[in-house]
Amino acid sequence: MRIFIATDAWKPQVNGVVRTYENLKRELEAAGHMVTILSPLDFATLPCPGYREIRLALARRSQVAALLKEGNYDHVHIATEGPIGLATRGVCLRKGIRFTTSFHTRFPEYIEAYTGLPAWISYAFQRWFHRPGIGMFVATRSLKTELSGRGFRRLMLWSRGVDTAQFKPRAKMGDAEDAAAKAGPTFLYVGRVSREKNVEAFLNLDLPGRKVVVGDGPILGLLRSRYPDVVFKGAKTGEDLAQEYSNADVFVFPSRTDTFGLVLLEAMASGLGVAAYPVTGPIDVVTPGVTGCLDEDLRAAALAALKLDRDQVRVQAMRHDWSRVANLFLANIYQARRAAGLGKRLVKAHAAKHLHIKPRATARPIS
Repeated sequence: MRIFIATDAWKPQVNGVVRTYENLKRELEAAGHMVTILSPLDFATLPCPGYREIRLALARRSQVAALLKEGNYDHVHIATEGPIGLATRGVCLRKGIRFTTSFHTRFPEYIEAYTGLPAWISYAFQRWFHRPGIGMFVATRSLKTELSGRGFRRLMLWSRGVDTAQFKPRAKMGDAEDAAAKAGPTFLYVGRVSREKNVEAFLNLDLPGRKVVVGDGPILGLLRSRYPDVVFKGAKTGEDLAQEYSNADVFVFPSRTDTFGLVLLEAMASGLGVAAYPVTGPIDVVTPGVTGCLDEDLRAAALAALKLDRDQVRVQAMRHDWSRVANLFLANIYQARRAAGLGKRLVKAHAAKHLHIKPRATARPIS
């Protein structure tokens, strides 16, 4: 298949959405498909107000239309509701091109936290954005239930994966700072250092040992000055990030607003037990008492997670493979297009040939 994916989140951003589509592209292309990513790299950009690390594209519909016409794509998927997503949506509607979408981020809650704009207004915009699509991909069952209650339709489950070859248990290694500070357990947070991630809920915990934060974001400087006893290591990727997971004893995930949390899988694949609130994301990914501990008392969860069997944590994470994620992505496309009466034979043939999707696996009704 020739697949066109429009996303406002792409490199050099470091977040779960970017990693999801990087891995999806790799897996689909390895299976023989052609994937084109339309991203901010294709346009002039401006820094996002209050979040300069994110660039907003000055997306032109004429440019998007030309790309779609030139590529003669079998399917269009819109990943985000930003300027690129809006431009692609507009072109598709004008040209009669059917498309699927994804719900990755709780922008309504984030916008309310930063600006005070009531979340219901942003949810009304998101319903408008996703309504014309023939399928809307969501990461977890609890998120699907929640969004269904908010009036979203044609919801389809599309989970996430982890590179278990990169994220795996390793011998603990570190710099001089690590060696000097390692008295007691290490509690780790990995992710954006921003208000919506609720990082201070972790930093305020009374825990033995030390706390380590890996990541960058708009409030990193503020938190560094406010919490001098916490080790802030900045953003890390690849082998350096994988080593940080292995150096820790517990992974603490304080966010209450994530739709999934790829870092949960990375931690678990590294044999690291998770401590989190019992909210969407953790309740769908973490097996309580096996791969992590969920509690409204985050300190109690963190201390309980110290006692988990790291080998068993790793075993559970091995179930989340990126090839399965790519498989499900194609299966959802086939299902959505079949329900809309579009291209059944083409999509089914390609899916069965390249990713070995059995027809019965795609027969789930859209709800």
